[in-house]
Amino acid sequence: MCEYLEKEDKLKPFYSNFPDIEGFKNQIKVKSKQFSSASRIKLVKSLNNQYRGFSMSGKVKANITLLKNDNTFTVTTGHQLNLFTGPLYFLHKIVSTINLSEKLKKEFPDFNFVPIYWMATEDHDFEEIQF
Repeated sequence: MCEYLEKEDKLKPFYSNFPDIEGFKNQIKVKSKQFSSASRIKLVKSLNNQYRGFSMSGKVKANITLLKNDNTFTVTTGHQLNLFTGPLYFLHKIVSTINLSEKLKKEFPDFNFVPIYWMATEDHDFEEIQF
């Protein structure tokens, strides 16, 4: 971990951009070319369908709408359930993602950043967790 934080050259083949301002700037360039308007519209329709029947806050609605724009990016984190991390870690990851989205908006005001939390609950079964 220390070698990663020190940006050791021997670890650079294992990640594309370091999570600092320069790395996020590079990632914006890369991701700008990857998602078409049609894909964005399809994503927004899908999310609105998933939220149908649920009460959404104004911020959630606004963030989903922002995803239609070519200048909007997501900042995503997730969490797989396990025995040895409690609710504080879960909340820390969510708050950190929201804070990073806000920081990136200040650093890159021409872009929007939507925090996404993915709860990886669907990939656990007894055979997977028994070891």
